[in-house]
Amino acid sequence: MNFRTPRRTFALAILAAACLPAAAAETVSRAEDREEVAVTIYNDSLALIKEVRRIPFERGANSIALRDVSAKMRPETASLRALSGGSLRLIEQNFDFDLLTPQKLLEKYVGRSVTVIKTNPATGAETREPAEVLATNGGVVLKYADRIETGVPGRIAYGAIPANLRDRPTLVVQLESTASGRQPAELSYLSGGLSWRADYVAELAGDESKLDLAGWVTLTNQSGASYGNARLQLVAGDVNRVRDEMRTQQFAAKAVAPAPAVEMAREQLFEYHLYSLNRPTTILDNQTKQVALLSAAAVPVRKEYRLAGQDWYYRGAQSDLGRQHKVAVFVEFDNKGGELGVPLPKGIVRVYKKDSRGNGLFIGEDRIDHTAKNEVVRLKLGDAFDVKASRKQTSFRKVADKVYESAFSIELSNAKDLPVTVKVVEPVPGDWEMVSESQKHAKGDAHSAVWLVNVPAQGKATLDYSVRMRW
Repeated sequence: MNFRTPRRTFALAILAAACLPAAAAETVSRAEDREEVAVTIYNDSLALIKEVRRIPFERGANSIALRDVSAKMRPETASLRALSGGSLRLIEQNFDFDLLTPQKLLEKYVGRSVTVIKTNPATGAETREPAEVLATNGGVVLKYADRIETGVPGRIAYGAIPANLRDRPTLVVQLESTASGRQPAELSYLSGGLSWRADYVAELAGDESKLDLAGWVTLTNQSGASYGNARLQLVAGDVNRVRDEMRTQQFAAKAVAPAPAVEMAREQLFEYHLYSLNRPTTILDNQTKQVALLSAAAVPVRKEYRLAGQDWYYRGAQSDLGRQHKVAVFVEFDNKGGELGVPLPKGIVRVYKKDSRGNGLFIGEDRIDHTAKNEVVRLKLGDAFDVKASRKQTSFRKVADKVYESAFSIELSNAKDLPVTVKVVEPVPGDWEMVSESQKHAKGDAHSAVWLVNVPAQGKATLDYSVRMRW
């Protein structure tokens, strides 16, 4: 057999190799190349990052390594486009998030040769010996020219860092450019690791008729990247997302004290509400930051004592209802007029009240959902200490087929020096009608009866009623 390559075939191979485009040298773009940064954060640990970077392009093939991007980037959402000059045609992009560590570097060298450096403890002289890395599972296995050893008796020197192992997350984009020179390009992508929530602080007046409300936006950045002088926008609303498994990573957040700031501008966006900070801000990695959202003074408030029953009380003869029942305390106000009347993002409202010495004390908190203007904000602050209730079932009988009648007596006690009004709400099952009652009820809805019972100071009041049900 003739193993020599024919001269003509060899010449064609050389010509074909010459016609192949040369691999583009990698151009690195860092955070210093950013000219603009915009961060839009949604409620559910999702953010849209937009950066304008000035990047040097070559005409033709380019390999651009975009560093200082989020470690929790969703690479399938990444896009790079030219803003002036020529156009860019994207060919391929790779998100390298396998970060450089001593262990990762060793793992990448399995099957490859390294240099083991040993130091003589007596003389300080160094010796170098090549070895092949056979395995790194649970330890290191090294193959020398004449033996195999486990463990590292010295330190290891590597020839180079593997191409796909980087010291920080990097998006590598292969593209064709129609123009050369440094030009602005916009990088945009969705990322996890950035979240926000609304926190509210309310101070109840001494007579409990008004409150002062301050709202803060609490931002948390656990994305693995920092965003300097960014335009910040927040979207309030429940945005539908297709769920998938995303990488998670734990960080320790650094608390940052609230700084005085102007309130955020508001506008409607589709079926959501958009809040925009009127100044640039820096969002550092592993940082919690607070920004002022709103403030309102002397908001009229209503206080309510509420006793709520259970529908199972009415489904049979009950013998264990004589125990004391707690009376819940609510405050509510209307999100309208004055300094309110704006969309309130969901969050936690913490309520304080000053004691006789002027010290503000925490008296309760509750979570609110997204609240539109003109809606009622209702907060449960806890259970009353001086207002109690007890109930007993005084009768239960079957009147006819599927028709039952049940009677109850509810006793309310008030140890306060002032009279109170307790709202009693009883959810009655089935098709029901009130047979008798010691005071007139109102229908809360189709399945509830409501009484407003006045309880005198240092006194008691009793509510008796009988209800007939069909089910």
